[in-house]
Amino acid sequence: MRENKAFVVLVVLATLAFGWVLSPFLGAMFWAVVIAIVFHPLYERLLVALDSRPNLASLATVVIVVLIVVIPLLLIAVAIVQEATAVVANIQSDDMALQDLFQNVQAVLPQWLTSILTRFGFTDLEAIRTSIASALSGWVQAIAPQVFSIGQSTVNFFISLFAMLYLTFFLFRDGKTLIGHLKAAAPFPPSQQDALLARFTLVVRATVKGDILVAMVQGGLGGLGFWVLGIHATILWTVLMSFLALLPLFGAALVWLPFAIYFIATGAILQGVGLLVYGVLVVGLIDNFMRPFLVGQTTKMPEFVVLISTLGGIATFGLQGFITGPVVAAMFIAVWTTFLARDQL
Repeated sequence: MRENKAFVVLVVLATLAFGWVLSPFLGAMFWAVVIAIVFHPLYERLLVALDSRPNLASLATVVIVVLIVVIPLLLIAVAIVQEATAVVANIQSDDMALQDLFQNVQAVLPQWLTSILTRFGFTDLEAIRTSIASALSGWVQAIAPQVFSIGQSTVNFFISLFAMLYLTFFLFRDGKTLIGHLKAAAPFPPSQQDALLARFTLVVRATVKGDILVAMVQGGLGGLGFWVLGIHATILWTVLMSFLALLPLFGAALVWLPFAIYFIATGAILQGVGLLVYGVLVVGLIDNFMRPFLVGQTTKMPEFVVLISTLGGIATFGLQGFITGPVVAAMFIAVWTTFLARDQL
């Protein structure tokens, strides 16, 4: 009995020590697991297409992930900081066009709405300019070190990136074997293990595909409309619409609607009405068509959980929290769902 306890203590200490050694790469390991779960169906298809050659199928899947996920995200992150910096500079400058725009918008608003805006201080241009510039400046200062750390610490960044992709390769190739080892070590019945694994995989895929991917598509469609209309800082507004698309009710309309009002207020009626119709019929309704096609309604995570976990993820992990937060929430739901249903398994 004493030998068993001593061995358990030794196992715990060895595990903690190994975790401490790997702590610099916990983020890379987390992303590797998420990527492996989301792209595993693609790996299975490639495995069949490549005559059951796991090494080649794993390598091909990792290359696809780099091309369609990693590289675009890096380019977008750098572009966001550059465009946000330019927007802050424009807001802080004494641009008379901004004053004219402000007066034009006030002129077309009904009296009752103008009174409400005045009461809350939204008719004071200088105060609004200062608030927006301050908020954007703080946001840029918060995310810029994360984005430009590529240049400040190139070696560390690429080591983490290589570790993530390297681990992803082996998760694709040896995933079933690793899962078998985890099941053998897990201290609960096989029925609960299978249920937890199935629910965890289902909820993570549903979260990434059904919430985050749909939000990114909504933001991308909104950004496409902005690009057609020649609106500056398109990438910045696209990312902002993608984030706000997670919000219930208004979502991305919090970005495109003010621009539609701007066009109408400045006499560009065709552009304003066109953006309004496009925002309602295309950006606003794409969720209704995409989500059932991707994951179905039965796996949808509650909107308030997505929103809160996204905000918490960004506050904790920075820009990558846009995905990390909801995925952690998905893990939480999977574990608790399995725990509450344990008597039925």
